[in-house]
Amino acid sequence: SKCDPAWMSLSIRNLTKSYVEPGGRRLPILNVDSFDIADAEQVVLVGSSGGGKTTLLNVIAGVTTSDSGQVVIDGTDVTTLSEPARDRFRALKIGYVFQTFNLLPAFTALENVLLGMSFSGRKVDRSHALELLERVGLNHRLHHRPTKLSVGEQQRVAVARALANRPSLLLADEPTANVDTANQDNLLKLIREACTENSVSLMLVTHSQDVASQFDRVE
Repeated sequence: SKCDPAWMSLSIRNLTKSYVEPGGRRLPILNVDSFDIADAEQVVLVGSSGGGKTTLLNVIAGVTTSDSGQVVIDGTDVTTLSEPARDRFRALKIGYVFQTFNLLPAFTALENVLLGMSFSGRKVDRSHALELLERVGLNHRLHHRPTKLSVGEQQRVAVARALANRPSLLLADEPTANVDTANQDNLLKLIREACTENSVSLMLVTHSQDVASQFDRVE
């Protein structure tokens, strides 16, 4: 059955997260009763800024801890893992395209992707990194640092890095927010095709109805 978590790339149950304000009052950010993404499924979450979408992605990725609930990815409940174990699991299983790219400024496009690979503990596959950067149209910009790349080029490096370890789940936080319309469509096409070709589940967050309209499942 597709409702069986065993079929799911991601399965969330009774997830809550709140922040404590300076006065001590708890401010609820997340309250997710049930949410699933099937293997290789592509889902878009739409909502305004400040609605907790980035927090949800961070909890799924194990960057932030929840107050309660389960986040099961490929059969592993991320909420039960220690911080070092979450870091390792994220490197192995999750690709993350951050809204602010999070590229390392001292390193070239190629080095950023290779460093992303090194965190997994697996052998670094330079040929795969080169192939990914070529696929995102950056084979002529391999040895440029982020400050020498356009915003759209930086975003494409971030996509290549997120896919470098062949994750089972790709999280994308407003990946098209900082690029123009032409680059938006190209970047979206690239992300979706890469996920389809590699059977990667995709959870993409956006405030753009134009982006959301391209997906079959919108939440």
